[in-house]
Amino acid sequence: MEQESRSQAFAFAISSASPPLDLHLHSPIMAGMLIAGTSSDAGKSMVVTGLCRAFSLRGIRVAPFKAQNMSNNSMVCRDGAEIGRAQYLQAQAAGVEPSSLHNPVLLKPGSDRQAFIVLRGRPAGQLWAGEYATGRSLLAQTAFETYEELAGTVDLVVCEGAGSPAEINLRAGDYVNMGLARKFDLPVAVVGDIDRGGILASLYGTWALLDTHDRALIQAFIINKFRGDVSVLTPGLDSISELTGVPFLGVVPWLEDLWLDSEDSLTIDRWRAKGSHEDPARRLSVAVVRFPRASNATDMDALASEAGIDLRVTADIDVCREADLLVLPGTRATVADLQWLRDSGLADVVIDRARRCRPILGICGGYQMLAAFIHDTIESRSGRVDGLALIDREVAFHEQKVLGRPSGTWQGHAVDGYEIHHGVIAGDETFPGGCMQDAIWGTMWHGIFENDEFRRAWLSTIAQQSGSAWQPDPHSITYRQRREAMIDLLAQALERDLDLDRLLGMALDPS
Repeated sequence: MEQESRSQAFAFAISSASPPLDLHLHSPIMAGMLIAGTSSDAGKSMVVTGLCRAFSLRGIRVAPFKAQNMSNNSMVCRDGAEIGRAQYLQAQAAGVEPSSLHNPVLLKPGSDRQAFIVLRGRPAGQLWAGEYATGRSLLAQTAFETYEELAGTVDLVVCEGAGSPAEINLRAGDYVNMGLARKFDLPVAVVGDIDRGGILASLYGTWALLDTHDRALIQAFIINKFRGDVSVLTPGLDSISELTGVPFLGVVPWLEDLWLDSEDSLTIDRWRAKGSHEDPARRLSVAVVRFPRASNATDMDALASEAGIDLRVTADIDVCREADLLVLPGTRATVADLQWLRDSGLADVVIDRARRCRPILGICGGYQMLAAFIHDTIESRSGRVDGLALIDREVAFHEQKVLGRPSGTWQGHAVDGYEIHHGVIAGDETFPGGCMQDAIWGTMWHGIFENDEFRRAWLSTIAQQSGSAWQPDPHSITYRQRREAMIDLLAQALERDLDLDRLLGMALDPS
């Protein structure tokens, strides 16, 4: 009866789709679709997030899925599993509890030729570049089994591809793009970012590089981040559809106030808070060091959203020296990025700031760099390495990764976060997940600035230490409210500008 009622709800949600579909209400529905892209950062994550919210609001039990994610931006679920940050947000958009079902394979780059494997949310060894094309059978098996498990619990699975489906050098072992689509006969919609330029060539080239069987699954194109009059674009879209036989489901406009968790890079500096103070004396400048191997860059998102905060992600020595607050963010390669910090001259800036009592914040790997010594036989295998010696601590790397969702308080404000690390460094009760010494702050907890009262109280302390007149805006909405509003904005745009009924129809009848 439960399955029948779910099927009926799904049927009602797509009742306006054309052509009419045979829903087979007597059988469990295991419908799915794949959202692929012409390249990385083409908008796949954004579209999947918006679709999950839009379909959920229609009463469909929907869930996101990304067979393999290569990203150093990850999150710890309540069950202790580590998954990509984007999939965590997509699950929240769908209204389901995030888990390893939504991202069974996570690859975390440790160097240009090495990645650490997270399988079903748990550490599972390393993968070297030379092994990637041939050593993925276990990863593929896990991904396919997980998809089947997830598909059996919901009405619809919205899958996100990785990179481009036209990476023909990797096609033989692919299980996240066309390999996944072929395995489960999923219809594929290809998203292209028109803001990058060359969109028509990118869409046609993606289709043209695929073999006949893969092409047959490409059933829709979607344009993302369009500015201007759509009628100007229409002749080009018509030509591409004539050449490929693939229709366009719509054009998503540029959404000025939209920001979503990033997988690939530090993109915080393109999101600015609304209602910022015009008086420079009342602003608080934050410089975030752009490490080559930065991880969990989303730690800065809540700071960047705060009114009156000027946040820049940078390796500029002068900017880092003069900012009110300097942040050393997380990194997937603490020892390597510490050496980069020294080679770039930024280590001297950090030490000089400490001498002048100018605020410094280290998060996870950035916190570890502030210690006297780092003992690492796990991540870099460098043994004993000198840290910056700005706090009286030592770091020891352990084979067992720490994954957790800790909580605590600071000056009466509740604080929660998450931990993902091999390096262990002692803390105390002066700062959540770490310590405070003069104007130096450190924490092993990610996500702590998403706690609004704590964030604003701590930033007020930083403003006092740096001599800034910045004060929090008491009328601004919370960080979580802002992110929810952005997801809703995205869902509304997709409902308005894409043919979602047709997309749903493809999921039920991919032929």
